Amino acid sequence: MILLLIPVMTYACSGSESGEKPEDKKPFTGADKEVKLMTVDPGHFHAGLVQKYGYDQVDSVAYVYAPEGSDGLERHLDRIEQYNSRQENPTNWVEKVYTGPDFFEKMIQEQPGNVVVLAGNNAQKTSYIKQSVDAGLNVLADKPMVIKPEDFPMLREALAQAQEDGILLYDIMTERFEITTLLQRRLSMNADVFGSIVEGTPENPAITKESVHHFFKYVSGQPLTRPGWFFDVDQQGEAIVDVSTHLVDLILWETFPGQGIDTTDVQVVQADRWATEMTPTEFQKVTRMESYPDYLKEDLDDENNLNVFANGSFVFQVNGVHGKVSVEWNYQAPEGTGDTHYSIMRGSKANLVIRQGEEQNYVPTLYVEPLDGNGGEAYEETLKKAIDDIARDYSGVSLTTAPGGWQVVIPEKHRVGHEAHFAQVTRQYLQYLADGEIPGWERKNMLTKYYLTMQAYAKSR
Repeated sequence: MILLLIPVMTYACSGSESGEKPEDKKPFTGADKEVKLMTVDPGHFHAGLVQKYGYDQVDSVAYVYAPEGSDGLERHLDRIEQYNSRQENPTNWVEKVYTGPDFFEKMIQEQPGNVVVLAGNNAQKTSYIKQSVDAGLNVLADKPMVIKPEDFPMLREALAQAQEDGILLYDIMTERFEITTLLQRRLSMNADVFGSIVEGTPENPAITKESVHHFFKYVSGQPLTRPGWFFDVDQQGEAIVDVSTHLVDLILWETFPGQGIDTTDVQVVQADRWATEMTPTEFQKVTRMESYPDYLKEDLDDENNLNVFANGSFVFQVNGVHGKVSVEWNYQAPEGTGDTHYSIMRGSKANLVIRQGEEQNYVPTLYVEPLDGNGGEAYEETLKKAIDDIARDYSGVSLTTAPGGWQVVIPEKHRVGHEAHFAQVTRQYLQYLADGEIPGWERKNMLTKYYLTMQAYAKSR
């Protein structure tokens, strides 16, 4: 199918503009000067957010492979055009698009780029990852990399193959860059402020991460249209294997900084799942579809409402330390609010708590709440020194008193927002590409993270 768009062009790819054949290509190394993106079936808006900004290391020509008639493709191209035409800091992407039923095979055959971007329907994502790695291509994948336990061995093989061949396979963990999470981690590494992490129990874990999301929201100032398959857990994945990926990642990243956790060091203790109900009107508003597609019919109740198993929670243990993740999806946030996050890290000297409720005007806010016997003047002086040290890297960060302890005051300039976090993750990945490797602890924890979500999926049944 040939279609001309400006500056987006659909065309038949032919390996690369230099005439280089795919079989002549070598894995990307730090010696390479340019990254060339190949986005596969961009059904999720996260694919576009990777390109919300330009990068010196990345060629402005990006290649897209997608099935014909894909609504996700049209929305992806519209989003890129929006970034290209905005008044402030416009991008200059040129999208070269191939559409056809053989879109993925065509990408593997032609390989005009060296990094595959995956953010869309998750049903085939693990297979796409494995095939891309087998073809010698680097991969930057939106979470989750796997949604069903039967596909986990394939992901394990892909990660092992990538390590062996020097290929960089990485998932997009945006929540590490949220400022309150960054500072929670930083303070937890200060033994004089936090002490050491407690082990906790299944009923009272050492570290808890809870998030509330919404199906209907605005992205880049526009109402988000979600594809119908987003509500099919066999294509998108249940919450327990989807958004939970972020929360498990944060627990490993914060509790064991710089340490690689093996799958033999973790165990899921308990898990649960439950559904969110959507009316036909709500479904139509968020998808712009007149009726439910056939693959959702089995999830309808007697009143024609859709029940989506978009909620889940589980408790797991890492070397004796208990962590809990919980994800809940509602239809739409109340006016003036949005997605929310709650987290607590329990230490021997203090708890580090992130709250984002009405009292905080729905802005993530970090608190330091010392335990009995640790809240005197000496402790306050120690905490102030720790905050002063943080302020050297994050200017303007300060302290103010709050019930039960102190609030960490964070200037607005450090609250860049969820969409900007995609650029931060992409820059981290680009740095790894320049270095020629992903740190060992990152690779190990990637495997363990998905091992945990798959175990939780099975246990929730």
